[in-house]
Amino acid sequence: MLAGLILALFAGSLVSLQNIFNNRVNERTGSWSTTTLVLGMGFIASFGMSLAVEGKGTFAFHNMQPWYWISGLIGVGVVICLVQATKLLGATFAISIVMTSQLGFALLFDTMGWIGLEKVPFTMNQLIGVLVIVGGILVFKLGGKQEQQETASH
Repeated sequence: MLAGLILALFAGSLVSLQNIFNNRVNERTGSWSTTTLVLGMGFIASFGMSLAVEGKGTFAFHNMQPWYWISGLIGVGVVICLVQATKLLGATFAISIVMTSQLGFALLFDTMGWIGLEKVPFTMNQLIGVLVIVGGILVFKLGGKQEQQETASH
């Protein structure tokens, strides 16, 4: 469990870092160029690492449903949407909404047992947890505006 927590924290830091880098690239090029660069470099890096670690196992796609292949297409949507959201909202606000959306949809997929996931019963504690996070985002965003208005009026 500790290893899972550490990996999840590390993944979160990498997503935030990648978002900042993607935003900087997008300032110099465009959304589609950024997406191509990000996913292209990711392909090269992951393919190389996979060959080094798994060798021929890289090409073993046994018992994989054909529709799982759309994951890469979903990645295109992730990068495009996140780059644009960061440009429009700022990194912190965009990432906080993305994380909340991830949590909400993961809860929905788990509860419904969609995409081959084991069905997990929905509890009121889960709903309260998501609502607390949404409330925190609202306090974060709206609280900052109020402080800016007070500073500007002084």
